[in-house]
Amino acid sequence: MDIGGSFEGVQASPARIRPAQRAPIPPRPRAGVVKERWEAYYVAATIASDTCAVSISILVGYVLGLGTHVPWLGDVTPGVGVVAGLLVLVFLYLCRAWDPRVLGQGSDEFSRLMRAILSAAVALGLLGLAGQALAARPWVFGLIPLAGVLAALGRLLLRSQIRRLRARGRCALPVLAVGNVESVGDLIERIRRDEQRGWVVVGACVPTGAAPDGSDSIDGVPVVGDLDAVAEVAREGAHRIVAVCPAPGWSPARLHQLAWNLEDLTAELVVDPGLMDVAGPRLHVDPVDGLPLLRLTRPTFTGVAWIAKHVVDRFGAVLLLLALAPLLVTVAVAVKLDGGPILFKQTRVGRHGREFTMFKFRSMVVDAERRLAALTADNEGAGPLFKLRKDPRITRVGGVLRRFSLDELPQLFNVLNGTMSLVGPRPPLPVEVASYGRAAQRRLLVRPGLTGLWQISGRSDLTWEQSVRLDLRYVENWNLALDARILWKTLGAVISRRGAY
Repeated sequence: MDIGGSFEGVQASPARIRPAQRAPIPPRPRAGVVKERWEAYYVAATIASDTCAVSISILVGYVLGLGTHVPWLGDVTPGVGVVAGLLVLVFLYLCRAWDPRVLGQGSDEFSRLMRAILSAAVALGLLGLAGQALAARPWVFGLIPLAGVLAALGRLLLRSQIRRLRARGRCALPVLAVGNVESVGDLIERIRRDEQRGWVVVGACVPTGAAPDGSDSIDGVPVVGDLDAVAEVAREGAHRIVAVCPAPGWSPARLHQLAWNLEDLTAELVVDPGLMDVAGPRLHVDPVDGLPLLRLTRPTFTGVAWIAKHVVDRFGAVLLLLALAPLLVTVAVAVKLDGGPILFKQTRVGRHGREFTMFKFRSMVVDAERRLAALTADNEGAGPLFKLRKDPRITRVGGVLRRFSLDELPQLFNVLNGTMSLVGPRPPLPVEVASYGRAAQRRLLVRPGLTGLWQISGRSDLTWEQSVRLDLRYVENWNLALDARILWKTLGAVISRRGAY
């Protein structure tokens, strides 16, 4: 199914609307959000994929049920499979696992899928317990989880297709950015970096109704009106998203009025709460006498989830070392034949400022540290970092290792001994930490990682400020789902080799 077949592009921008052209907004019947055809196709494809996964699970149950006894589970009764399959589909609907707003992006899609599968298994287990039927056990502990795994794989395939289409400029939702020039510019940059979101900013409304310095655009996005023209611009431009950023003069009353005006349009309203890079479980709505307040809780690095992270780190490091043992030996031999020691050891700063020795495969000449002073003037790195795209100290073997991030693999031993994590901020040098401000110091609240947001977002191509912001975003919003998402994206970052030098 071509889920992007009907998308016509969003390059066209709405006509400029000035305050003098505005007219009262006439009342219109509420129409709701009109979906693009590709969105309907994508939802239909997801439902079909999930249904196929459930059907395969039921079929497996029927095959096993032909006089087969499953060890640890018991006798499989095929008739229970119909009930199990219906429960899975019902809970997929109840958990909003087919909501177009979460399909194809972020970890919330898989969180809802996992919640639906778990709920269906629990419901079937309770029904089996109430009826004293052991026939439910194979489905609760084996075949319903199988349906969940197959559904997740199907969604990953669909997600890869939608991302390919979005990389070609299709299947994206047009966004109207609203706010002051600085906040609109920051939003445009963030949306462009987050290509998988499927948004593209096609217009902007700023307080003056004009871009600075007499230009007509902000970072290539045309300014189409002022703050009073937002609703009319959204109607004329058929924008799907109206993103409101901080701006002087924006009061709760004006925001309420905008929300009311957009209710009859096809646009959805998203609002920047002004809490930069803090989201997820740390934000709570705490109403006081009907006034909704955003309550920000402090990040926690204790509890069951934190223990689970440590267990996953150790277990994952052991599995990766065993699986990659042939590759590690091959790389070690290649480095040794290139002359000099196999490993490069360097002091880095870990959690709470504790120093540790980090291991890497040697990718530079033996006297690389002594040659550093002569190359300082040519530094291309950001902030206190030293980087050269064509560093003369890198060996021939080292160039290949860095291109595919193979020089980082010995850090698995750091993960194993507890000085590093599989996922976390970039491990800094002591000289970098000495120049840290208060914000950057928060990077040291968690263990540094073998990979992280910096790894999947550009690595050496990032500015110092971008690198710090990504690390802080990880620290402020850490959770197991975020770790899983970063680990999944690391493979693509390594293959693309973006920022690796």
